[in-house]
Amino acid sequence: MSWNKIEIIRNSRAYRKARELMTATIESPKQLLKLVSNAQSKVSQGKNSDRLSNVMESTKAAIRLVKAYAVGEYRDVSFESLALIVSSIIYFVMPIDLIPDFILALGFTDDAALLAWTFRAVAEDIERFIQWEEQSEMPDTTDQQRVD
Repeated sequence: MSWNKIEIIRNSRAYRKARELMTATIESPKQLLKLVSNAQSKVSQGKNSDRLSNVMESTKAAIRLVKAYAVGEYRDVSFESLALIVSSIIYFVMPIDLIPDFILALGFTDDAALLAWTFRAVAEDIERFIQWEEQSEMPDTTDQQRVD
């Protein structure tokens, strides 16, 4: 999607509304977790997966990042990156945005374009989070004593 189309989305009333909601959402772990739940529900809907396939893995990682931030497990993300991620996820879960989701074949194109743009802008933060997740899942064997 061209830069002009992304600018149209970013200048839309729906995205401005998402940006307005972003600060209050970030400041409230309860609101962040509600956003995570809504986003997970929307991602899990089968009809969305085809239209969002090119950004699905990054979307899932971003949702996990927001959840880890909300519960205080992960804070190695700049406010600017978190703000972009949260704003884009709010836009994604909004039922009425620039192209309403119920419009067949087009409804998720604006969501996918905005998410793709966001993930390119915060790629280092998403990658760092994924690495943190992978390291967190590895069992820590440094404190275990060897028994022969």
